Amino acid sequence: MVRWEPGTPERLQRAALELFATRGYEQTTATEIARSVGLTERTFFRHFTDKREVLFHGQHLLEEAFVTGMRSAPADASPLDVVMCALRSASEFFTDERRPHSRTRQSVIDRNPALQERELHKLDSLAATVAESLRARGVGEPSATLAAKTGMTVFGTAFTLWIREGEDRSLADVADEVLRQLLELVDRVSPAGP
Repeated sequence: MVRWEPGTPERLQRAALELFATRGYEQTTATEIARSVGLTERTFFRHFTDKREVLFHGQHLLEEAFVTGMRSAPADASPLDVVMCALRSASEFFTDERRPHSRTRQSVIDRNPALQERELHKLDSLAATVAESLRARGVGEPSATLAAKTGMTVFGTAFTLWIREGEDRSLADVADEVLRQLLELVDRVSPAGP
């Protein structure tokens, strides 16, 4: 049995996703994932704390992409423009080649309430990071939180649209369209309410 090859975490992730998609998340064990790529359960646990983390490994890369995008925003950019810079930067993480993987991953998450909760936690954590970065730029509250949470709403909505069958636009283009529609909705709200 081959115990070490370069890219072990990625191999385990690919195998896990395939097994989760075909057999079901609950029906798949860490041992089965490891064995499917010629590794031991012990090797699996050297890379991941549990089988759930296989789906969420790399979250720090997405967070870094958001923060990098925010840093690239002009100093005088509005909070929402800063967040859109972050979204565009993060969109580079989601290439056309990654779309089938993202579709499959999301279908696995959508079938499991515990994974859905973990995904929501990931987005909340990302929103907190974005809000903190906005505060570091001098954006006060509640503007920092509102802009960050709005950004995560745009991201989540755009991602859902981006992984639909037949969609071929980039995630950045979809996010721009979602933001445009959101701003149209906001423009229709009268200050005094209905």
